[in-house]
Amino acid sequence: MQPSKVLLATLLFFTLAPWATASKVTYDGRAIIIDGKHKLLVSGSIHYPRSTAQMWPDLIKKSKEGGLDAVETYVFWDSHEPARREYDFSGNLDLIRFLKTIQDEGLYAVLRIGPYVCAEWNYGGFPVWLHNMPGVQLRTANDVFMNEMRNFTTLIVNMVKQENLFASQGGPVILAQIENEYGNVMSSYGDEGKAYIEWCANVAQSLHIGVPWLMCQQADAPEPMINTCNGWYCDQFTPNRPTSPKMWTENWTGWFKSWGGKDPHRTAEDLAFAVARFYQLGGTFQNYYMYHGGTNFGRTAGGPYITTSYDYDAPLDEYGNLNQPKWGHLKELHDVLHSMEDTLTRGNISSVDFGNSVSGTIYSTEKGSSCFLTNTDSRNDTTINFQGIDYEVPAWSVSILPDCQDVVYNTAKVSAQTSVMVKKKNVAEDEPAALSWSWRPETNDKSILFGKGEVSVNQILDQKDAGNDQSDYLFYMTSVSLKEDDPIWGDNMTLRITGSGQVLHVFVNGEFIGSQWAKYGVFDYVFEQKIKLNKGKNTITLLSATVGFANYGANFDLTQAGVRGPVELVGYHDDEIIIKDLSSHKWSYKVGLEGLHQNLYSSDSSKWQQDNYPTNKMFTWYKATFKAPLGTDPVVVDLLGLGKGLAWVNGNSIGRYWPSFIAEDGCGLDPCDYRGSYDNNKCVTNCGKPTQRWYHVPRSFLNNEGDNTLVLFEEFGGDPSSVNFQTIAIGSACVGAEENKKIELSCQGRPISAIKFASFGNPLGTCGSFSKGTCEASNDAFSIIQKACVGQESCTIDVSEDTFGSTTCGDDVIKTLAVEAIC
Repeated sequence: MQPSKVLLATLLFFTLAPWATASKVTYDGRAIIIDGKHKLLVSGSIHYPRSTAQMWPDLIKKSKEGGLDAVETYVFWDSHEPARREYDFSGNLDLIRFLKTIQDEGLYAVLRIGPYVCAEWNYGGFPVWLHNMPGVQLRTANDVFMNEMRNFTTLIVNMVKQENLFASQGGPVILAQIENEYGNVMSSYGDEGKAYIEWCANVAQSLHIGVPWLMCQQADAPEPMINTCNGWYCDQFTPNRPTSPKMWTENWTGWFKSWGGKDPHRTAEDLAFAVARFYQLGGTFQNYYMYHGGTNFGRTAGGPYITTSYDYDAPLDEYGNLNQPKWGHLKELHDVLHSMEDTLTRGNISSVDFGNSVSGTIYSTEKGSSCFLTNTDSRNDTTINFQGIDYEVPAWSVSILPDCQDVVYNTAKVSAQTSVMVKKKNVAEDEPAALSWSWRPETNDKSILFGKGEVSVNQILDQKDAGNDQSDYLFYMTSVSLKEDDPIWGDNMTLRITGSGQVLHVFVNGEFIGSQWAKYGVFDYVFEQKIKLNKGKNTITLLSATVGFANYGANFDLTQAGVRGPVELVGYHDDEIIIKDLSSHKWSYKVGLEGLHQNLYSSDSSKWQQDNYPTNKMFTWYKATFKAPLGTDPVVVDLLGLGKGLAWVNGNSIGRYWPSFIAEDGCGLDPCDYRGSYDNNKCVTNCGKPTQRWYHVPRSFLNNEGDNTLVLFEEFGGDPSSVNFQTIAIGSACVGAEENKKIELSCQGRPISAIKFASFGNPLGTCGSFSKGTCEASNDAFSIIQKACVGQESCTIDVSEDTFGSTTCGDDVIKTLAVEAIC
């Protein structure tokens, strides 16, 4: 995946209003230079297809309020060119509208064209028809591939040019990217890989966009491409040329989630530490991946086994709510960094080593100096003397001193509120407690019973070759005739199938005999089940159900999907094993399901049965109507009780569902410790629970007046009786802040209804379990907070003895305010 005012380029490509447009973008060894001014840039990634066009203005507004300068996005080739030379830029694929929305908010944009994107997106963003072109080899010096890549890249550039959206035209797009993380895999492609990356640079330059081009994770990026860093930490990154600025295109704010996997979390403290450390050591552009993760609608999730939710533990959650305290803690950091922009992008740099993992960096100009103090010890707090003043630097933290005297921000000290989000039942008028369901069976009987397909060949095909990614579902069908004197015949016969790791359902003579699947990162398994065959003709039907194609790695495009083979009959006779390989038999193929071909998810077909719907029955369609939840809060549907399948609301796909896939074990009981290097296995939750229970239903999918329709295709078998719609809102807000800070409590658009706890002194506990400590202020903190906040949507409190009165705490106690408010 993937200086003077630091543009925190969070893969969301946002910019602040004063810099909404530009006319000249260049760079030197320190920073990106916009209209002659060195910029310190903070950016964030927002992928337009993972939200809706109706959500974009709010997402971008919140990004700007969070202190971003720019919004970054990939461009998704497979979505825009689903069939060769047939293009789609409608709805949430309206790239130009997205860029203009960024511009309207006064932010810059970063356009990562790729067109390979990874992004845990199906097939890495490549259209599968590309894979099926004769003679093609992807991501290497191959004329077929390069012609198609040049065509799409040129198409995107020309569209952006036509709307005058590049900064050189006065637009918001200040940076563009070609290819993506190719350096991670280039060695596997040999000399052709080197030639390909040179070709990419030449193509980019030939398009004359008038802004710099980036190549992330490309240590040998050809000049004038700027090579950039991706990762959890990039403070040690050095560009491959002294004339290139130090840039971080992907700061992973969390991690993606996979079916059967745990929920990954990255603390606000560690993320802020990584950002501050990067700018301390000379970085001037940083982009959060993701700033808003969003939702993998339809069949866009890759992996395979990436979940429908792409929340990523980002500063804006899947639904667009502020993920607090992460959003607020980073906002404070961005404000401090921007106040030091000129010094950080032009100042002379010196450093001091205090020993014991503590160091300092001083940026100096003729106007003044700014300083960073860092403690990289993951366990021990340290007190150091700097310029005659003692400073305590907590473990694994960075203190920022804009004037080299006063600490105005420390990455380990979070004063932003913690928001506790809650789900609320649908209270739409006349909405019944339980939905009323109609149903109908999936009618693939002919395929399952008789092996009737659309095309036949004497081999087992990769699902990408046979299905061209028109559906998750592909039937593989063959027959075998056996006589009693066949060597394999006997009472102990099995069917053995080597799969590709995708979901597999197996039928013999129309009878279901079993299913198998894997999990993220597993690309094969062996299914073997005892079967009973008939003398004469027997039909074997295999239904493959993909959960996304591979999206990352060297030659990831060649990772097989569907049934890999061999497919074998195995006869066990005492000590002898007889194998009959069916792989070269005549196999018939049928893409998709009858219900999908008939568009049951959007049609008004009357052939639905109204009574006595079955439960726990494979391949069943369910339909119900419901009222849209009142208000404007984000909507989710709870699918607990179902197995696996697909879901649509008013004909709009909300993605794959799989609540029956229980997350693996491995969650720790201790609270997450932000100290020490992070990876996606460090702070995890949700073990032993459904991987994903709730599914996002964007408000734009709903009819506010009248009925809405939910359609489910249940693949495994489940019970829809508990399905219900809910809204998500902030339930309570907590703050724990040291004195001499100003804190804000907010219920994000709704009033604060009550104060549950408030104490100024040395209160104990965490949000939801605060208690008073051994010392308190002379004035009643509860009454003060109650008077200032109840009935307000937000309130600001000066955390000091001036507000709460003197305390009985000693001088050695750091006085703290703890508050829990009910929304």
